[in-house]
Amino acid sequence: MRMHYIMHAPFEEPGAIETWALKNGHALTGTHIYQHEKLPNVTAFDLLVVMGGPQSPLACDKYPYLLDEIALIQDALHHEKGIIGICLGAQLIGESLGAKTLPSPHKEVGMYPIQLTQDAMKDPIFSQFPQTFPVMHWHNDMPGMPEGSILLAKSEGCPHQAFRYGDKVYGLQFHLEPTQHMIQEMIKNCPNDLQPSQFTQTAAELLRSDFDGIHQKMDVILTSMVDILRFN
Repeated sequence: MRMHYIMHAPFEEPGAIETWALKNGHALTGTHIYQHEKLPNVTAFDLLVVMGGPQSPLACDKYPYLLDEIALIQDALHHEKGIIGICLGAQLIGESLGAKTLPSPHKEVGMYPIQLTQDAMKDPIFSQFPQTFPVMHWHNDMPGMPEGSILLAKSEGCPHQAFRYGDKVYGLQFHLEPTQHMIQEMIKNCPNDLQPSQFTQTAAELLRSDFDGIHQKMDVILTSMVDILRFN
């Protein structure tokens, strides 16, 4: 399987996604869009993974390369490629389908539970998970819900935590890929995000997170996505 990721900041790496891809023998390439690297042609990958980042689709005038990413996602949708969007990536999938990014009711930074919807119980990927489980959050915005998409998860602080569009496209507002080192770098590079709020943990709490637990769920999502792409 040919996988391609788009990175938006040096501290938001593929993490567990890269570990899984290399372990399972998949070809993995990437674009560091924040360094103005050129995006690939849609024929160069089977699965596109759009990572998180500190940018916001609400400020495309400040980050015009986000418009190039939206165009690539639209092309990938047209060619029926697999797409996984994480945090900012989920918002960009929404934008590519005409759903504007929204401010989240609450900032969420830390390990907090999400609750799966009834539709998630029938989803080929999320039906493998318990109805409530902890994930890593680091966001102020959330994706709009594209017309025809299916809401899969919500949280107390954010009503749009995961959605599916069609059979091969998933938007995840939360994170399952970070390593402890990545969280250390995010703490160092985004200290203002740790200002206290109802759903914001301290740096010490963040670093004590169950990284193995979230990585296991990331592995399930990636393995299931590859199976979906192979048999559809």
